[in-house]
Amino acid sequence: MTTTTRREFANGMALTAAAAVLGLSPKAADAEPPPETTRLRLVRFPFDHACLAPQWVAEELLKAEGFTDITYTTTVDSISDLAAGKLDFAGADIMSLLLALDKGIPLVAIGGIHAGCFELFGTSRVRSLRDLKNGTVAVGWGGGQALVTAMAAYVGLDPLRDAKLIQPPSKEAIELLAQEKIDALLGFPPEPQELRKRNIGHVVVSTSEDRPWSHYFCCMALVNAQFLKKNPIATKRMLRAFLKATNMCALEPERVGRFLVDRGFVKNHDYAVQAIKEIPYTRWREYDPADTMRFYALRLHETGMIKTSPLKIIARSSDWRFFNELRKELKA
Repeated sequence: MTTTTRREFANGMALTAAAAVLGLSPKAADAEPPPETTRLRLVRFPFDHACLAPQWVAEELLKAEGFTDITYTTTVDSISDLAAGKLDFAGADIMSLLLALDKGIPLVAIGGIHAGCFELFGTSRVRSLRDLKNGTVAVGWGGGQALVTAMAAYVGLDPLRDAKLIQPPSKEAIELLAQEKIDALLGFPPEPQELRKRNIGHVVVSTSEDRPWSHYFCCMALVNAQFLKKNPIATKRMLRAFLKATNMCALEPERVGRFLVDRGFVKNHDYAVQAIKEIPYTRWREYDPADTMRFYALRLHETGMIKTSPLKIIARSSDWRFFNELRKELKA
């Protein structure tokens, strides 16, 4: 179980009080049966990924939903650990999710969390996606490579032929862009925040502002398939807490940022608050997670990055029952 210092306890109580003031107390859950399990195994990362704040801010809300044993496991590969049954829930970027589902990994997408994590930064030479031709782009990880591939293909480029995609560590990629030794970098919090602070490059594509990317979730809520099958009530209660926590991120960014630092989920408070303020957390009320999966799966299928048809992926690996119910319950 997690241990709590006096300061952390005070911050946790402050967040709980804020939840009540903002109308996020679990009244609707009172009429439901208790969760089948009171244990939850959640993820934490050794990186400053403040955009995933809802799954950490939700701890007090999860306790109000009946979960008493909440454990955070540090990992760099939450999807694999979730599929292996080492975790029960995680948030993941849509591209990494689709690449995993194409391999038949036993995960189920149960909702959208938020849009707008990713930003493509470029040098003065790169003014649009088409300017990536004959250029070098740092993409970070597999999901980043898939997103840049989809973006390039969307404007008629073949990124495997027309550009060079590399995967240096984050700090190295930022320095390469600063020295204009690469042409572009796909940024994921806290990279966009650091790039802006240091005035490195400029935004070519913002997935929170530029269509079509801004009209879809970038991060999805996932559960282990067996966990969902055995614990449907717990899954709904868990998702309710995470959606309420998403609202809290939109309404209380400063308080959430301080909580994340105090609990050790991120290190840089200023970057965390900036990321939380910039990410459109409230769009979970508007967007359709099935549309998100369909749109990106089609892009990846067209480029050959996944072999499974989008319809098969959605039919096999998604369940929107609770998400749709909760949007009505929470007056989305």
